[in-house]
Amino acid sequence: DVRCSMFVFIFVFMVAVSLLTTGCTLTPPYSRPEAPIPGAWPTGEAYRDVSVSPGAPETPWQRFFTDEGLRQAIATALKNNRDLRLAALNVERARALYGIQRAELFPVIEATGGGSQQRIPGDLSTTGQSRTSEQYNVNLGLSSWEIDFFGRIRRATEAARAEFFASEENRNFVIQTLVTDLARAYIELRALDQQLEISNRTVKVREESLKLVKARFDYGWDSKTPVLMTENLVYGARAVVPDLKRAIEQKENQISVLLGRNPGPITRGKALLDQDLTVTIPPGLTSALLERRPDIRFAEQTLVAANARIGEAKALLFPNIRITGASGWESAALKSLFTGPASFWDIVAPGITQPIFQAGRLRAGVRVAEAVQQEALLTYKKSIQQAFREVSDSLVGVRMLKEVRLESGKQVKALSQQTDLAYQRYYGGVTPYLEVLDSDRQLFESELKLTQDRANEFLAVIALYRALGGGWQTQEKPGASRQ
Repeated sequence: DVRCSMFVFIFVFMVAVSLLTTGCTLTPPYSRPEAPIPGAWPTGEAYRDVSVSPGAPETPWQRFFTDEGLRQAIATALKNNRDLRLAALNVERARALYGIQRAELFPVIEATGGGSQQRIPGDLSTTGQSRTSEQYNVNLGLSSWEIDFFGRIRRATEAARAEFFASEENRNFVIQTLVTDLARAYIELRALDQQLEISNRTVKVREESLKLVKARFDYGWDSKTPVLMTENLVYGARAVVPDLKRAIEQKENQISVLLGRNPGPITRGKALLDQDLTVTIPPGLTSALLERRPDIRFAEQTLVAANARIGEAKALLFPNIRITGASGWESAALKSLFTGPASFWDIVAPGITQPIFQAGRLRAGVRVAEAVQQEALLTYKKSIQQAFREVSDSLVGVRMLKEVRLESGKQVKALSQQTDLAYQRYYGGVTPYLEVLDSDRQLFESELKLTQDRANEFLAVIALYRALGGGWQTQEKPGASRQ
């Protein structure tokens, strides 16, 4: 019948249009541009003794960090951190926007129905008799559907899809930043704890020395000068303690915010000396950094979106083709609503709108999209160069800070022996107290410095782990691929 012919016509028309629009796009498919990738990792004197092993940067943070206190803190932060929750909401928003944009590829079919009754008085009736009229209808309508002949909707959908993927990579980047920032703050906190322990121990040792020096003065074995010198040592060590306590409280506040809670005490795990952080780099496969680092993948997806927006802008220069149609039933009696005579259909021929004069607005839009694409391209290449710089800086840091820590350790050992000998010589009457004073002061400062050097070495390892793309992976899903 006529209605059946109408639906067949629409179906054939839609299929034909789909076939016609398959290859009609104004922007070529995206292909990854050439990136400034070095052939190998940096080599040379500053990088020697850095171990290499394939696949190490993909180690999840659960296995990279061995301190149980730090692991629990990271797990808490991943649940409660506000920045991470905002990033997750941005992913949901981008996913929804992609769904909205993709829906424009398909026609919108709506069903409506209604009914009415009307009583006409005899004075207004042509027959002079009052009567009641009824009308019922059920309609299926094809809203104004844009035929994507020039690929505008497909390019916009491609851009929305890439922006959705970019939001996911941004979330991964937030995870990576949160994990490594929390690890850095935790190491710094444990370093402050150790420095406070050293300071308290030094205060006690110097107070004991003060008692002995006073006793020598009381017995007339020595002048009051050593007493005053020792008091200065005690006061100097005591002055360090409240400053360290202040720094510890502030560092705990920083960690609390990363955990997504109000300031409060932080649960400790291993001491600084018991920490074990090592990272290795893959030999030769520098290009793998593009897939490991979420910031680079974010930049690439932004480039994909900008490339697609060019095609969307160009498509606006060409005709806009839309079709509408409707079919349904309409009857004066409900019981005969779905019978043959009650059916109707209406097809509007495809409407074409061609821009004629826009005062250069549409072409300016194309130039804007092209400029944005070039900006995204430069940002992508810049992010790659920045990534390899961070790897190089971190490699140098790990190597050189290890040497600094080793030499500081030797200095502490030598000063410890020197201080013990100075005390023995002083109590034996061989050397003046100034030698004891100088040795004790140097030992205290070197112990504090050794603690900071050890912390700096761990911080450099964490920086290398992050620079190689680690910190956002989980044990269940080391990475995500884009098809």
